[in-house]
Amino acid sequence: MVTKQLLKGLPEDADLRRADSLAREIFSDVANKWAFLIIEALGERTLRFSELRKDVEGVSHKMLTQNLRMLERNGLVERKVHPTVPPRVEYTLTEPGQALRATVDGMCGWTHQYLGHIEDARRRFGA
Repeated sequence: MVTKQLLKGLPEDADLRRADSLAREIFSDVANKWAFLIIEALGERTLRFSELRKDVEGVSHKMLTQNLRMLERNGLVERKVHPTVPPRVEYTLTEPGQALRATVDGMCGWTHQYLGHIEDARRRFGA
């Protein structure tokens, strides 16, 4: 993945239609199932890695680690390390993460609302 250095405040940096825009890079980072599920699992809670792994069924240790790092890099998740033995690490959504959570919640609601319609369409398509 090619990473832009800094947002220069140029309109093209926020244009999702441009292949080289920072907005598209960010969208690509967060628009994946694991990121969405992690954001949904955190909600307004603070969770440890092991708790997140239990809440996000099916996620591997590697994918959870990669996605948490990406979310932290993008300022959506805060990682706090407590100086204990062994170290205790907790994750919480930041303010921008909470704002994104509203979008994730909307998508979850859309899925629940149209699940039957999508299932019917898939059956018709497969017939």
